Amino acid sequence: MNRNKERDANGIVEEPGGKVRLFVEAPLAPMAKVVLTDSQSHYLLRVMRAGVGDHVLLFNGNEGEWRAEIAETKKHAAALLCRAQTMAQVDVPDLWLIFAPIKKTPADYVAQKATELGVRVLQPVLTRRTIARRVNTDRLRANAIEAAEQSGRVSVPEIREPMSLDMLLRSWPEDRRLVFCDEAGDAEPIAQALANAKGDGHAWAVLTGPEGGFDREERALVRATPFVVPVGLGPRIMRADTAALAALALWQAIVGDWRRAL
Repeated sequence: MNRNKERDANGIVEEPGGKVRLFVEAPLAPMAKVVLTDSQSHYLLRVMRAGVGDHVLLFNGNEGEWRAEIAETKKHAAALLCRAQTMAQVDVPDLWLIFAPIKKTPADYVAQKATELGVRVLQPVLTRRTIARRVNTDRLRANAIEAAEQSGRVSVPEIREPMSLDMLLRSWPEDRRLVFCDEAGDAEPIAQALANAKGDGHAWAVLTGPEGGFDREERALVRATPFVVPVGLGPRIMRADTAALAALALWQAIVGDWRRAL
């Protein structure tokens, strides 16, 4: 197998050393049998030229990562047997990304990179200036799975159906702080705001707007909500996808699991 990490159109990732890493829906346990999907089987048998006895890494979001052995192959199918757990189930920090949908390619990019940055939930929100009103949640999930396979996560973010900003704020859990990326320029710098608020025991989420930003009434509504922490992202204007990833990275560095040694 190719020693360089590669990812194909089906989102299957080859790890250094020839190990393919796959997300599966099946339970994982000693000697558990896992039947791969048609696309996964095709990749293993036809593209990677794998065969009976070769090893694959599997995870399902609940039972850690397992080394599995290809036990059976047919023309368009492969069945694997779990041999040993290679990583225990580890939860990512309880961080949500609330984002206004943007054009297809940036939305795919945000789903991939937010997964790599350790987000637990991806929640599209519809604002007055949101241009992309339709959200393909299946596509977002496919991109999140691909990124989880590539990044070594043993979980995949939950992808939620879009909802309006008003509904989001009305239904928001009071024990979760919402970092509001406010492009108006009069909010506390994000690093300072996060440092001041960390350690209060709350769960967190990050909110970013559409390409045109929030309108005046939306901004006032968000900032008037008790659980919101308005923050600024510096002196330059960022694209919506850039703002989301910058805020997530800073949160992980100041509040999240980037503070822990590997």
